[in-house]
Amino acid sequence: MGLIDDLERFRSVGEDRREDLEEFVAYGDLSASDADSVRIPIKIVDLPEFAYDKRDQGGVGQGDAEVGQPVDAEPQPGDEEGDPGDEGGEHEYYEMDPEEFAQELDEELGLDLDPKGKQVVEEVEGDYTDVARAGPDSTLDFERMFTEGLKRKLATEFDESFLREICTVEGITVDDVFEWAREEHVPISYGTVVTLHDEVASERGRWESIAEVEANVERTPVRQRIRQEGLDHVPYRREDERYRFPEVIEERERNVVVVNIRDVSGSMRQNKRELVERVFTPLDWYLQGKYDTAEFVYIAHDAEAWEVEREEFFGIRSGGGTKISSAYELAEELLESYPYSEWNRYVFAAGDSENSSNDTEQAVIPMMNAIDANLHAYVETQPSGNAINATHAEELETHFGEDAEDVAVAYVGGPEDVSDAIYDVLSTEGESDA
Repeated sequence: MGLIDDLERFRSVGEDRREDLEEFVAYGDLSASDADSVRIPIKIVDLPEFAYDKRDQGGVGQGDAEVGQPVDAEPQPGDEEGDPGDEGGEHEYYEMDPEEFAQELDEELGLDLDPKGKQVVEEVEGDYTDVARAGPDSTLDFERMFTEGLKRKLATEFDESFLREICTVEGITVDDVFEWAREEHVPISYGTVVTLHDEVASERGRWESIAEVEANVERTPVRQRIRQEGLDHVPYRREDERYRFPEVIEERERNVVVVNIRDVSGSMRQNKRELVERVFTPLDWYLQGKYDTAEFVYIAHDAEAWEVEREEFFGIRSGGGTKISSAYELAEELLESYPYSEWNRYVFAAGDSENSSNDTEQAVIPMMNAIDANLHAYVETQPSGNAINATHAEELETHFGEDAEDVAVAYVGGPEDVSDAIYDVLSTEGESDA
């Protein structure tokens, strides 16, 4: 293996060693990514190179020869000073779109969110699997009609030659033959027995008993006789007719709107804001990758709420107090543009659980109940532990219970809790759909 092969091998190893997804979400640099592209750093493997011993300043030979003059180190082409290149180094990031990110996060955390289709965008014809009692002649299901007729044929056929032999037993009456036929489950009418009994009147007395007939005359099963002799006809009936038509398949567009709410009051310092970003950003990527169409709404609030752009959502900070219900009032207003009958809705809120007195119980909880959504979630970020007045998350958990299928409460004290919080949120949604 040559040097070039070695270099290629080292490069491929570096590409395979990209940062673990869960590690990236918790500790990695999220700023290198954007809404449509997730860039995960690759753990570069240093390439091998020659090292020279700088202590050996002499020549390789020995003797008394004079040391030659040093060669002037004239600049060579390409050695000129200049601005550094603006191209990034090779193999620095592994890029994936939100769809791939969602698939890998499913595998990493053991998630399996099934996106729900809401609005019907198209009805298409599938296979001809459904049947009706009426329809065009071209769609008549001949195979089904033949099968029904054949089943009727098998149910009404019997070995007439054997029954004739029964009728020739000494002293046997029509009633005796008919009773025997019923016991043997021979599908024959009383009138048919009368006809056969009369036809063999001159031969009666050939056998002394039915047992003697059964012992000496071979009885051919109906299916075997049909295979040997074939069928003269199959009795079709009107009620056997069925007409095939295609199954109508509804193509539903999987739309989602995600409302991200963040407390920007004075108590939300940088470390808390960073934890909100570490939870909300992967949630956005994940849902964008799962749905056909994804819209995102960002709401910042202190004592009042206002809509902001994604670029400023995580960095904005206010000096005001906190009234979480103001954000839900704005969310309810903005969601009027996304009817729940057509859009999947997720309402995610985050903060340090500090809220104005009685606002959670008297306003936030009633509004969470009033806003139709696949899932409401609150993420508490308290790196230093719970503050005395940080009770919002606890009040939600107490009211809705830990097993609620449409409300999730998660706690994040540091980056190590981020993956668990994401799992708690995304694994909470129930199977019901409005």
